[in-house]
Amino acid sequence: MAKRKRTSESLPEQAATQGLLPQKKYYRQRAHANPFSDHSLDYPLSPQDIDWAQYYPELAAGTGKVPEFADVGCGFGGLLIALAPLFPDTLLLGLEIRVQVSQYVQDRINALRVAATAESSSTDKPPHSFQNVSIVRANAMKFLPNYFGKHSLSALFFLFPDPHFKSRKHKARIISPTLLAEYAYVLRPGGIVYTITDVKDLHEWMKKHLTEFPLFEPVDEETLRSEGKGPIIDAVYHSTEEGRKVESNKGEKWLACFRRIQVSRS
Repeated sequence: MAKRKRTSESLPEQAATQGLLPQKKYYRQRAHANPFSDHSLDYPLSPQDIDWAQYYPELAAGTGKVPEFADVGCGFGGLLIALAPLFPDTLLLGLEIRVQVSQYVQDRINALRVAATAESSSTDKPPHSFQNVSIVRANAMKFLPNYFGKHSLSALFFLFPDPHFKSRKHKARIISPTLLAEYAYVLRPGGIVYTITDVKDLHEWMKKHLTEFPLFEPVDEETLRSEGKGPIIDAVYHSTEEGRKVESNKGEKWLACFRRIQVSRS
């Protein structure tokens, strides 16, 4: 009798249900996606139409809690997983346009939740449950305000975004004059935009446009660390797959952070 072939589609599902971490080799996808292409996406008409309990079943049901940290283009979810135990009462959401990559992050979160549930029954000190982290497959360049209400976020992350090297492609960069108004809308006054890249030209581009926008002001790393945001900065530097690749290749990383300011009305 011939053995049933185990497909790559069945392995991730099995891993998630058993609490085993998924393996990236079963979720292969191109490094980047064209944000202007048509993608098969379901998106809410407004943030009020979202039932966040389906994403955070133990924390959002009946509480009115909404995500406060958003990782745009979250990749394989390294930042989300690193920050989740550090901010157990804060909802973190990743947005990723690529199908396989977003599925990997979802399976990774599911597996961590299953493992935490199993471990909690065998230890006096319950582990972090990862109930405060989730992901949506979304095109943030088009639909960010569909997910986040005005001033609902306290942190917005853009980590190692696609540099779009060619000049004619610069309009597709995630930090651009046409998008900064949306970021200012969803970020509350005092909230922080975190950017990091290993491409110096992109770093200068992001700094220039954020500095010139009237609702953001630069804030240096030392100031953020003095405000208790050191663990966030460390995760921004070291938690992502891209960041670790840069380190292994002995490359440079450029960090730029900006604070959402309150404009007084006369």
